[in-house]
Amino acid sequence: MARQAALITGGAKRIGSAIAVALAREGFDIALHYRSSSAEAESLKRELEELGVECELFQADFEADFDALALMERVKRRFAGLAVLVNNVSVFEPGKLLETDPSLFDRVFRVNLRAPFFLTRAFALRCESGLVVNILDARVASNPIEHFAYTLSKKALRDFTQMAALELSPRIRVNAVCPGVILAPRGAGPEYLERRAKAIPAGRHGDPEDVARAVVFFVQNPFVTGQEIFVDGGEHLL
Repeated sequence: MARQAALITGGAKRIGSAIAVALAREGFDIALHYRSSSAEAESLKRELEELGVECELFQADFEADFDALALMERVKRRFAGLAVLVNNVSVFEPGKLLETDPSLFDRVFRVNLRAPFFLTRAFALRCESGLVVNILDARVASNPIEHFAYTLSKKALRDFTQMAALELSPRIRVNAVCPGVILAPRGAGPEYLERRAKAIPAGRHGDPEDVARAVVFFVQNPFVTGQEIFVDGGEHLL
């Protein structure tokens, strides 16, 4: 019987790499997707293999036209025991409604909604059973407008999570994790996290490992589907 494997999109860095390590420690072989971070992906591959699992790298650009079914078939040929899909990759770009042009809107929705939509479909078509975990954002609980298209795409992915869980049950479970302040945005320094932490009920910002543990929770609980976990120190309650 083939060992179980997990496909993680955007898995080479940041939260994605923490999820990859956590699932490897659970005994999963790892199919690691990346777009352009080849050096980081190769380094993580070596780290995962040192944990005693197999790892294969899969490059794809979700901003361009890509064939989700073809990607899933490549992964399934390499890992017959594919059992988990983590839709982690996303585009995070600023822009209020009046600042969002069609190019920005299309780029964000291609990566943040279209890619997980069709990867989930491909996963369900190619796997007899399994788990999909969508990485959302704690912003889905409110209506911030500074990253209008990004937040809207994550809200749509939240609804997709529930709808897909309903349609794909009982073969495929679909859940979501909603991270809060975990890492500073690219270009921001450590003062960003310190400032944001002051407003979080838990009194601190999170770590990528906090998000990874939530993904592992869904792996370990087969009676949970259509659910979301806010990993934000309670900030969504404010």
